[in-house]
Amino acid sequence: MLFNSINFALFLPVVFFLYWFATTSNSKLQNILLLVSSYFFYACWDWRFLFLLVFSTILDFYTGIKMSEAENQKNKRFWFWLSMIVNLGFLGVFKYYNFFAESFANALSNVGVEINPWTLSVILPVGISFYTFHGISYVIDIYKDRIKAEKNFIDYSVFVSFFPLLVAGPIERATHLLPQIQKKRTFDFSKAVDGLRQILWGLFKKVVIADQCSEFANQIFNNSADYGGGTLILGAIFFTFQIYGDFSGYSDIALGTARLFGIELLRNFSFPYFSRDIAEFWRRWHISLSTWFRDYLYIPLGGSKGGTWSKVRNTFIIFLVSGFWHGANWTFIIWGLLNALFIMPSILFNTNRNNLEIVAKGRLLPTIKELIAIILTFSLTVFAWIFFRAESVSHALNYIGGICNESILTVPTVKLYILFILLVFFLLIEWNGRENQYALEKFGFRLPRVIRWGFYYLLVFAIFYFAGSEQQFIYFQF
Repeated sequence: MLFNSINFALFLPVVFFLYWFATTSNSKLQNILLLVSSYFFYACWDWRFLFLLVFSTILDFYTGIKMSEAENQKNKRFWFWLSMIVNLGFLGVFKYYNFFAESFANALSNVGVEINPWTLSVILPVGISFYTFHGISYVIDIYKDRIKAEKNFIDYSVFVSFFPLLVAGPIERATHLLPQIQKKRTFDFSKAVDGLRQILWGLFKKVVIADQCSEFANQIFNNSADYGGGTLILGAIFFTFQIYGDFSGYSDIALGTARLFGIELLRNFSFPYFSRDIAEFWRRWHISLSTWFRDYLYIPLGGSKGGTWSKVRNTFIIFLVSGFWHGANWTFIIWGLLNALFIMPSILFNTNRNNLEIVAKGRLLPTIKELIAIILTFSLTVFAWIFFRAESVSHALNYIGGICNESILTVPTVKLYILFILLVFFLLIEWNGRENQYALEKFGFRLPRVIRWGFYYLLVFAIFYFAGSEQQFIYFQF
């Protein structure tokens, strides 16, 4: 079930009404309703993979309890590795088996040995990377004695499969979400209104910005050999806004939806395209994944405590794994490597924490130095996104080659007047709200109510006007 669908527009009010009025604010009944609703939400995509989600949930719930009850470290380690191997095994089979099999066959063919690898003809279960990481972090936290095992299966199942975050995050932590699931929740009108406002902005990002950019980005990337350098640059920029509008839009809808049920999810985006260096960009992009890798991989590897070589090694490992997490394709691995290279000057010169506050905080405009830094960081990000979007490495290289010639000076051949106006409007609203949790959190509060509500109706009109066929979110494939 898509957030930008009629089905979800019917599903959400029904669950909301039952949650607050039919359960009489009984937290146990509310959690049962959330679990049933979440399983229904997931089954609408493909009910067969619901069994995989349930199995993963039971596995981590049971191994968590067994680790807590283990009489010695050996038994605790056994249950820990059982969970890790099974979880990563499922992820590896469904997401990476074909990639490794085909890469191995290609490597052998380069030395004259031809084989026909056996591959799996199975679709990737939507959200498997996200709910698997939920379970893995829970098991690691128990193994490291950071938390105690949850004994209530319903509560734990809601933590893993809460429908707003189930298929595309944010990647939650048991330390953050489980306590909210366990406690009594009461309806808060102001939070509900705030949630609706964030849902509205998320839908605008997805339907008006991302989906409109995707039309041109797909046209240009799918026919890149037919366009000059100027148009190819525009195609890369369009995809840059497409993936941001698409994924951050999903996150906004997820956070706003959760707030309707009295639950606060982890923030996933913090205006990343206003970053002044790549280190800041990665603190603001897909925050839940970046911090997950930091806490469960980078720090255990030694983090930044070792010498220069250790910091460089650990940084490259993090970005390689991040690229590989996104998909079984060499394009994602190269995308990760590029980001590792881009961030390396900050690591080597210890400037990676220079820009912790949002740019131009308390000011209307950035300084010239800040503006140049933003443009440079944005340009590097656009370049890396070419590999992320391309179908193959050769496609990406040909695309870049098409940019780097005399045709770069040619006038773009795509008509984009309306899209240009939409992007300018979008950037102005994002810039205005950059100091808040999301762009509309405090937008227009000082203006007369008629103007503020007129603005909301304008967004609603734009969403309905530009809405076409229901387009999936990009991160469903990860």
